[in-house]
Amino acid sequence: MPHHKSAAKRIRTSKRDRNRNTAVKSELKTILKKIGQDLGNKQLMSETASSLDRAVRKGVIHKTVANRRKSRLARAANRLTKAS
Repeated sequence: MPHHKSAAKRIRTSKRDRNRNTAVKSELKTILKKIGQDLGNKQLMSETASSLDRAVRKGVIHKTVANRRKSRLARAANRLTKAS
């Protein structure tokens, strides 16, 4: 039980933030799994980049993490197109 009003609020906000972060991370995992199965899909690649950028704006993941993941996806897609 919190002893101060601010501590009680901090517990509430932490819970709200944790729930949001969990939802956003789960959504990211799902979309990254989808794009991993179909790297040639330009529309899905765009949606993935957008989702990563949205997660950065919400503060769920760091900017460099999102950039690294987008870069790796792009490199994998380029390798796929050069191979065929």
